[in-house]
Amino acid sequence: MLLSQLMLLDGSRAVAMRLDGQARLVPGAVSIRDLALEALAAGRDLAAQIALRGEGAPVDLTGALRDGRVLVPVDHPDPAHMHLTGTGLTHLGSAATRDAMHQTADAQMTDSMRMFRMGLEDGKPEAGRIGAQPEWFWKGNGHAAVPPGAPLASPGFALDGGEEPEIAGLYLIAPDGRPVRLGFALANEFSDHVTERGNYLWLAHSKLRPASFGPEMRVGPLPDHVQGTSRLIRDGRTLWEKPFLSGEANMTHSLANLEHHHFKYDLHRQPGDVHVHFFGTATLSFADGIRTQPGDRFRIDCPDLGLPLENPLTRLDDGQTAIAVAAL
Repeated sequence: MLLSQLMLLDGSRAVAMRLDGQARLVPGAVSIRDLALEALAAGRDLAAQIALRGEGAPVDLTGALRDGRVLVPVDHPDPAHMHLTGTGLTHLGSAATRDAMHQTADAQMTDSMRMFRMGLEDGKPEAGRIGAQPEWFWKGNGHAAVPPGAPLASPGFALDGGEEPEIAGLYLIAPDGRPVRLGFALANEFSDHVTERGNYLWLAHSKLRPASFGPEMRVGPLPDHVQGTSRLIRDGRTLWEKPFLSGEANMTHSLANLEHHHFKYDLHRQPGDVHVHFFGTATLSFADGIRTQPGDRFRIDCPDLGLPLENPLTRLDDGQTAIAVAAL
């Protein structure tokens, strides 16, 4: 089952469900978060709660995408209670990269390679045991969530604005503080790779950028092997294209281990909050020497996650003026 949120032509919100091609409205639903809270209160799973509402009218999701009416597949009425976070060094890189890592003496390894090896050795613990903790970062709150089709804006002080094709887990914290996974979505964890490359301690700065995810959310388990395609389109032509792999068969960590190390913090288990957690990637146009520019379009296709995610790149004209803080 694939779910999405959109604005109808009359300006009202709606939820759409797609099983075998045709998307239909979920009668009376305006928010996937609200549907999930109803399911929790009734002791049902999300699919069963939606089935109780029956089938609504057909809806043209492709047309809604073209019109800019598709929203991110989960949000929160107060954006401050929606958290965008992620993990890095979680996916297997190229064989050459792995070989180089193993051939390097431990004393000469970078911290990145040490962490990558920790994931290889202990990122998939057996059930009931806690494995190695991954790299972790914060991207912002709901104000940083960009709908499918909308621009990913690079701030004026940024040195780069590059795509990161990933899968994100979408979560709601239940009233009793339990994290529950709503589903998975295709995502572009947009980052500043030049800043990150300048000094790894600037990673936190490089991740404070907007991100997009959707258009649809997959309800149910994620396949062990997921394959998609990431493209950079310039002036209507594909400038760069490369497949990307995800799913646990292509990862150094299990999803359960990544989820544990995010939700082990009480701060991340506040009732009612929404979490969007990006699971990482091994495919970047930046790694192939591509430098993006305003007007480029990022397109990520992955049939297992529904319709493709596409966003143009823009650059904010916010200048380099120093921010002055006034004393009150």
